[in-house]
Amino acid sequence: MKEITFKNINIIGNVIVENELYKQVHYPEMIIRYDSNFIEFKKMPSLIKLQEAETYLRDFHKKHNQQHVKFYFPENEKPCEEILTYLRFQKYDIGFLELYAIQPENFPAVDNHPEIDIQEVNEQNFNAYIKLQYEIDRQFGEDFAKQKIDLNTKHYFDSGIMQIIAYYQGEPVGSMDVIISDETAEIDGLEVKKAVQRKGIGSRLQQYVMDKFSDKTIILVADGEDTPKEMYKRQGYQYLGYQYEVQKIEEPNKS
Repeated sequence: MKEITFKNINIIGNVIVENELYKQVHYPEMIIRYDSNFIEFKKMPSLIKLQEAETYLRDFHKKHNQQHVKFYFPENEKPCEEILTYLRFQKYDIGFLELYAIQPENFPAVDNHPEIDIQEVNEQNFNAYIKLQYEIDRQFGEDFAKQKIDLNTKHYFDSGIMQIIAYYQGEPVGSMDVIISDETAEIDGLEVKKAVQRKGIGSRLQQYVMDKFSDKTIILVADGEDTPKEMYKRQGYQYLGYQYEVQKIEEPNKS
């Protein structure tokens, strides 16, 4: 098994510019999806180089009616204090992601619960999955949720992505995508409605992946400052590294 890094994580978008310092990812089909429109530094920039990239990306996004600027820094490297001070002064949101992995046999067994039903998305339950995703995505805005329908539909026809839906007492309440590669299965977008959290639904979703892809390493990315990562640690996932990300949403121009 090769070393697993953030390079194993699926990115939705196209690399449109790449040089020695960074690569730019752009996804014109969904310009308001920040995780698909950004610059990722291949090596830590100086403050001057960061500012040059910032100016370039801001101008590029403005031409495409995008109101955000987002950067990823090299994994397992924290930006120096000079850069962090500048980013804080410019009112960027600063955070970091953490990469985790587990072998399916190490996942703690989850008992079946008669009220929880996990299904792969198919022709019969596709509409229920789309409706549930729309409800979940509305927290990021109505436009985002509407555009995400097209992306979810595209993923439905992608043989490299498995969509999974969870039912509780017959109602759709949770979902996730699994990005499949030769050696890994990546859990992405695991969501459970707040009203039915802490009932084991998230664990059952994960158990489904462990059973389905018992020959692969299961990987996922967690927000380094959010609580779900603590659950993953308790479940036996191994921490593999971190990556800093920063973004700023700019006010649209007023005429």
